Amino acid sequence: MACRVSNINCLRAYPPSTPRFSPQCHHQNPNSPPLLLNNHSFPPPLTLKPHLPKQMMSCSVTLRRSFVTVKSHMATAEEMSISEDRMLVFVPPHPLIKHWVSVLRNEQTPSPIFRNAMAELGRILMYEASRDWLPMVTGEIQSPMGVASVEFIDPREPVAIIPILRAGLALAEHASSILPATKTYHLGISRDDETLQPTIYLNKLPDTFPEGSRVLVVDPMLATGGTIVASLELIKERGVENQQIKVISAVAAPPALQKLSEKFPGLHVYTGIIDPTVNDKGFIVPGLGDAGDRSFGT
Repeated sequence: MACRVSNINCLRAYPPSTPRFSPQCHHQNPNSPPLLLNNHSFPPPLTLKPHLPKQMMSCSVTLRRSFVTVKSHMATAEEMSISEDRMLVFVPPHPLIKHWVSVLRNEQTPSPIFRNAMAELGRILMYEASRDWLPMVTGEIQSPMGVASVEFIDPREPVAIIPILRAGLALAEHASSILPATKTYHLGISRDDETLQPTIYLNKLPDTFPEGSRVLVVDPMLATGGTIVASLELIKERGVENQQIKVISAVAAPPALQKLSEKFPGLHVYTGIIDPTVNDKGFIVPGLGDAGDRSFGT
């Protein structure tokens, strides 16, 4: 299901059991090409595609709030080829993601629960981001009942986890518990309250990443885009291609997504939700406030 949030066009799909816009929807054959939206207002195109629905629904619906329009069409082979060089934004339609985002949004949520909710949301998003992405090795093992063909994640190629301090620490907390092989590199970036420009105060990245490295950049709030763009530029300077980077965020907004789409084609972004706007102080609205302050109580 394609949607338009503010000036961003994207693609959204839901499992058939989800009761969304059913009077105007029909199920698409899962073997058909994926839906892809014609982009008229956001060059270069931005496609949003939740992970592995059993079926996809083609819909044309206008929501009550004026900033969202839902529409879709079938992608042509030419469009599917072009989409390989587009930035993709994934919003997995999982009820636990919606639950933890709701906990984070609540201004009454105390700091310890907020930090735990951020960690749980990060766990699910990193799980989704690692699907069909990790290097595997195959072999045979002896089970109690016989010989079995098996596949393991290759420990020789650890995923680089790069949390953007300080809020990124909470979102990346469970990375080592779901990914068997990781290395963590910290980036500390602060944002000026007046100019909204980023300043790097800590850089623990290696001089060069090994060829073919897979990198997860963890930044809870993609608001104006200054911090995440500065982070990705540092990573690319060290030899990592856009297609090898995935960004994990709790909440994203159109200004940041537009900058990322223009500067990093082929990048993948996984987020809990996309909010419609950013205020003049650089905060996402409705968002969830200052993720770092609320995670650590300071």
